[in-house]
Amino acid sequence: MSDKVSRPHLHDLLHWDGGEYVFEAELIDYIAQPVISPETPDLTADPGLPDSWWTTLRESLEALSTAEPPRETIRQSWADRVFPEFLGIPAPAITELVTGHADLQWANLTHEPLVILDWERWGAVPVGYAPATLYVNSLCVPAVADRIRAEFTHVLDTPADRISEQIALAEMLQAVGRGWYVELAPLLRQRSEDLTGVRPPAPSPTHPTA
Repeated sequence: MSDKVSRPHLHDLLHWDGGEYVFEAELIDYIAQPVISPETPDLTADPGLPDSWWTTLRESLEALSTAEPPRETIRQSWADRVFPEFLGIPAPAITELVTGHADLQWANLTHEPLVILDWERWGAVPVGYAPATLYVNSLCVPAVADRIRAEFTHVLDTPADRISEQIALAEMLQAVGRGWYVELAPLLRQRSEDLTGVRPPAPSPTHPTA
């Protein structure tokens, strides 16, 4: 992976297969600066990030896109199952993939200087998926959501991103059905309806709450 990706350096990796369970441990750099949102993946207040932070994020995702992916993270079979239940529409075909961080949200990003954390799911993702995920996690803070769309307009204002944003929303609304994102949930549903023209189904009371 390119050195332009702002991430902790991986020093060692231990993989252990115990039959029923598989464990993996990573030894990485100690990161001193705090994450932006330690309590929740979504954003509840503007962290006042400097322009240099946004530049590093954009350059990191661009450099990451050229890396060889270790896995396919977002699968068509998952989308086919989840889209009708949580967005109320059939899943689109996922055809345009790029290497990306598969959990780009505010609990995995540090304050200046930026370090991107939690790389266990990185791999082949739909084009625009990483910034789209960060965007839907920012809907409670319109100024930051608007900044994300401005910084990543080259991918977020494309047909491919429309699919990526729907995927991010489907993931988030699936989590809402498990009891997460209580305050963000109405904005997620409204954004989904704006994109698809279909009001998302109401969460089923049979969904687990944890």
